[in-house]
Amino acid sequence: MKVKIHTLFEYLLETTDASPEAFVGFSLSASPKLGDYLADLDPNQSLDWNSRDFRGLPELRDHVLAQAGLTGVCSPADVLITAGAAEANFLSIMQRLQPGERIVMETPGWPQAEVLAKAKGAEIVKVARREVDGWRLPLDQLAAAVTPGTRMIFLTNPNNPTGDLMTTADLAEVVTIADRVGAWLLVDEVYAGLEWDGPRAPSVAGLYARGITTGSVSKALGLQGLRTGWMICPDAEHMRDALILRENSSEIMNIMGEVIAEVALRPERYATALKKARAEGAANLAQMNAWVAAQDGLSWMPPKAGLIGLARLPDGIDSDAFARFLLAPPYRTFLLPGSAYDLPNHIRLGVGGGAAARLGDGLDRLAQALRDYEIAR
Repeated sequence: MKVKIHTLFEYLLETTDASPEAFVGFSLSASPKLGDYLADLDPNQSLDWNSRDFRGLPELRDHVLAQAGLTGVCSPADVLITAGAAEANFLSIMQRLQPGERIVMETPGWPQAEVLAKAKGAEIVKVARREVDGWRLPLDQLAAAVTPGTRMIFLTNPNNPTGDLMTTADLAEVVTIADRVGAWLLVDEVYAGLEWDGPRAPSVAGLYARGITTGSVSKALGLQGLRTGWMICPDAEHMRDALILRENSSEIMNIMGEVIAEVALRPERYATALKKARAEGAANLAQMNAWVAAQDGLSWMPPKAGLIGLARLPDGIDSDAFARFLLAPPYRTFLLPGSAYDLPNHIRLGVGGGAAARLGDGLDRLAQALRDYEIAR
C-alpha cells in the first residue's frame, strides 16, 4: 500500500514558509554550531563513507552503548548507526511487520509507526493514554491488546508527545507482556537524558531478546541536522535484516554526521552538553508551568521528561484553527496543533530551541492570541 502523509507532517509542510518570529513548540535543545566541533575535526577527513564498518564508526557505536547504559550488556555488533531514530524505526517496522500482522501502539504517540503499519497492511491496535490519568500508559489495557499473534509493540519512552516516563518496573511489565506472545518490543528513546521526575529508564535492548531500542543525537543534544541515530538490538538476525534494508535505502551513513556525532557523544563532552541542556530545559519548563497556571481555561500536565507536552485549550477552541490564527500576523508564533495526535482540543507546547526560539515573546503572543480569539468567536 502507498505510504500516506500524516497530519503532523502535513501541517509542517504547509507552514514551512510562514516565517514565524517566535516558537512555543520547539522539541529539541538549542542546536550547537559547526564551529563548536571544528577543533575536533580532521581537515583531511575523507568525504567518502567511513571505510571501516557498514554498521557505523566503531567508536561511535561504543558511545551509543555507553549513553544508553548498555556497555557490557550489549555488544557493538548490536548497534546500527542510522539516519536518525526515524530510519531506525523504519528499518525495524518494515522488516519485522508483515501484512495482516498485529502491531500494538500507544496514542498519543509518535505517528511514524502508524503510517508505516498502514502502508504494510498490518492490523493496528491502539492503547490510549488518558489525560485524566496523567498520560500514563495503561498497562492492563496494553496486556489485553497484546494477543497471540501480535507481532510488534511500538512505544516511546519518554513518551512523545506527553512527556510521560515509564519506570523500570513499568518496562519490566511491558517486557513480560511482549514475551508472553513472542512479540518484538520497539521503544523509541529520542528524549532519553532529559528526565525531570526520576532517573532515566533502562533501555529495552538490555532487557529483552526481542527488544529494540532506537535513539538519536537530535533532541537532548540539539543535533537534529546531523540525521544521526541508532538502533540497538541483541537479535543478530534482526540487525542483519535491518542492515540489508538500509543498504537498499540510504545504503551508508553520512560521514560528517557520524564523525560529529562521535565527538558529541564522547563521555566528557556528552556529560557537559547534557548538563547544559537539562539546565536550560528545566528553566524553560518552570517558565512554561508558571505561564500556563496564569492562563484562564488553559491547562496541561507538565512533562516528566523531554521538552514537549500537551495543553488543553479552553472549551470550544479547535487546535487547527487556533494554530493558524497564532501563526498569522500580528502574532507570528508557531506551535503544533493537537490534531497531529488526534487531539483537536489540545496544542503541543515546547520549551526547546534556546534563545533563538524567543520563548518569552512567544508566550506573551500566545496569551494575547487566546484573548483575541475568544473575542473573535
